[in-house]
Amino acid sequence: MRFVYLNGEFIPENEAKISVFDRGFLYGDGIFETVRAYDGAVFRLDRHIERLFSSAEILSLTLPHSPERFCGIVQETLRLNGLSNAVVRLSVTRGAGAGGISTVHCPRPTVLCSAREIPAGQDMKQKGGVQAVIVKTRRTPPECLDSRAKTFNFLNNIMAKIEADGAGAFEGIMLTTDGKLAEGTVSNVFFCRRGELCTPSVNTGILSGIARETVLEIAAGLGLKPREGLFDPGELRAAGEIFLTNSNWEVLPVVGLDGQAVGAGAPGEITSALAAGYTALTRKESGACR
Repeated sequence: MRFVYLNGEFIPENEAKISVFDRGFLYGDGIFETVRAYDGAVFRLDRHIERLFSSAEILSLTLPHSPERFCGIVQETLRLNGLSNAVVRLSVTRGAGAGGISTVHCPRPTVLCSAREIPAGQDMKQKGGVQAVIVKTRRTPPECLDSRAKTFNFLNNIMAKIEADGAGAFEGIMLTTDGKLAEGTVSNVFFCRRGELCTPSVNTGILSGIARETVLEIAAGLGLKPREGLFDPGELRAAGEIFLTNSNWEVLPVVGLDGQAVGAGAPGEITSALAAGYTALTRKESGACR
């Protein structure tokens, strides 16, 4: 039996119920964080909770718990489900309202925390790489919705993922409204050309993922000087190495883009070095949490 945390208590997941008037369901009015646990220790949980509070501030959403309490909820969800290597999602909506889009009468946020095993076959994808495509659906510009907030509003990402699925690809890579490289549907994008590590700037309106921040940190430790900037899709297509990052996938090599092989069609040297560095860091920090 699996357990979830819902509004103050841990209950079997098949008994969890949320109001049909919850604004997360009706309007996508909510925020979330997805974190990864290694041997029972959540990697950079404090940084994820910090971003949760930042997202809440951007949305004028008052959170019902302290950062310490949110950390405890995540850790207890893992413990109750007997999971040590897992993915945990912490979600907060504005709760049930009185109707309409006004936020005035929303007395209590809804807090939900759930955990699941690492998807089967993920390690094979990390070793062998995946296929990606550049999709037509564009990234929502930050002028419309502050990209620093990690919100429930994923419809354009979903449409981009539908495009990728239709093309037989694992991930879809979106461009900005003016045609610059942005991010994947659920990932940040890195690529290498002539030994230089590149990634789109946060000024493009991407969400700066915790895994992205971690890779930039590891790269600096390896003596690399990543370039964050504005890139045309042609630069990605000409790359010798491409990889994606998020907290679940860590460093995920892309071996094919738009039906063409990337480099030698296998994970490259820089990608492999950063993946190894990411693994070493998660092990080191997980051990430090004990």
